[in-house]
Amino acid sequence: MKILIIQQKMVGDVLTSSILFEALRKKYPEAELHYLIYPHTKPVVENNPFIDKVIEYAPKIGKDPVKFLKFLNFIRGESYSEIIDIYSKISSGIIASYSGASIRLGFQKNYTRPFYTQTFTYKENPETHAGLAVENRMQVLKGLDQDFPKELKPKIYISSEEKKVFRNKLQKQGVDLDHPVIMCGVLGSSSMKSYPGNYMSCLLDELINQVPTAQILFNYLPWQTAEAQNIYNHCQSATQSRIFLDIYENSLKGFILNAANCDLYFGNEGGAANIMKALELPTFSIHSPIVKKNYWAIYEDDEKHVSVHLEDFQPHLFTSCPPKFSKQKNAALYQKLNPELIKLKLNEFLKNLEI
Repeated sequence: MKILIIQQKMVGDVLTSSILFEALRKKYPEAELHYLIYPHTKPVVENNPFIDKVIEYAPKIGKDPVKFLKFLNFIRGESYSEIIDIYSKISSGIIASYSGASIRLGFQKNYTRPFYTQTFTYKENPETHAGLAVENRMQVLKGLDQDFPKELKPKIYISSEEKKVFRNKLQKQGVDLDHPVIMCGVLGSSSMKSYPGNYMSCLLDELINQVPTAQILFNYLPWQTAEAQNIYNHCQSATQSRIFLDIYENSLKGFILNAANCDLYFGNEGGAANIMKALELPTFSIHSPIVKKNYWAIYEDDEKHVSVHLEDFQPHLFTSCPPKFSKQKNAALYQKLNPELIKLKLNEFLKNLEI
């Protein structure tokens, strides 16, 4: 048995889909398990004991017919017996179909059905506290056997030596690890997934008001530096004194190791929050109105892992709207999620952690 799992796209997607390898390894200990992902997401699956091989697929390959055909031939040459295409787009469907695998599993979409031997419909309501992002992935394994768990927790594997190196580095940069260290996702992966900057500044002020000894590290993408600086500039001086703006890791691996030395995560929901959960650290996340909370609210318990969505406070805004309404209204909806709505839940979260 030789299985390829395809999961292109973002860090959070790749991390979450990695749970399939643990389930497959326990069920089929002798199977050879490969993972096809974008190169920049590789650090979240490094050292994963359940993955035999990572195949890096650069997005530019799919845009070059010659390179794409060469890649397709490479995949066919691997002689996979099963393909599990979690991405389930046209490009990945072509890869699955061309592979020659006798079993090809994917999600049901208008344009992908011909690529697979069996498809699965996205669930709308979660059955467990794992959330839909986990449950939808796990259900695809039923194409191999009905006896798989409904959920598993994503995990990141780092060595104690790696963690210690970055711990020492943080101390040299002035961080006092005897006091709480908070990783703050001040910006999401795009403006559509970023809580308004002025609101974020207000919540950072509230965070320091509640935990004056806290030390804050900012996480954002390299091209978002100016926006991150603007959020910092709008914070109160007391808050600014607790933000280590100069501490920033350009690499995903560096971020993971910095995060591993933090006490909790606060900020926009996304890959950073998922990484912190995989490191078994507390998280408080703010969802974009455009994203359904029950999809990415992974393993939330209202204590260690908490998140907020505008729908929590104003559900009427989401009852009679077409699925894509918020793409046009997202900014306006974000404005309705003002800091005062979030503060109470944030303060309860901090109190429960006793930091």
